[in-house]
Amino acid sequence: MHFCLTGQYTPHALNAILENPTTNRQEAARKLIEAAGGKLISMYSVATDGPGVLVIFDVPDPGAAPAISGLTVTAGTLQNVKLTRLFTQDEIKQVRQNAAKLRSSYTPPGG
Repeated sequence: MHFCLTGQYTPHALNAILENPTTNRQEAARKLIEAAGGKLISMYSVATDGPGVLVIFDVPDPGAAPAISGLTVTAGTLQNVKLTRLFTQDEIKQVRQNAAKLRSSYTPPGG
């Protein structure tokens, strides 16, 4: 399952990065995601709402994604974190097929 994690670095994390500007945050993210059985797809730095990151990753267990997200917050690395489940086009096709099957079972308000 694919997820997108966005967040801003905390002041503590920014100070640590400034003290060691060659630190490889992508490698740190890769290690954490792989420890959860997943794969880092891509990672970008963003400037929206302060210095931050956008990370796209794939994990087989959907419970691993909030664990990864929570760990970055409790470690004091990121704040204002958002975790979004991403769907591949094949997954969306399956969702649409399921919705079509269920359509006759649903009664909308006023129906």
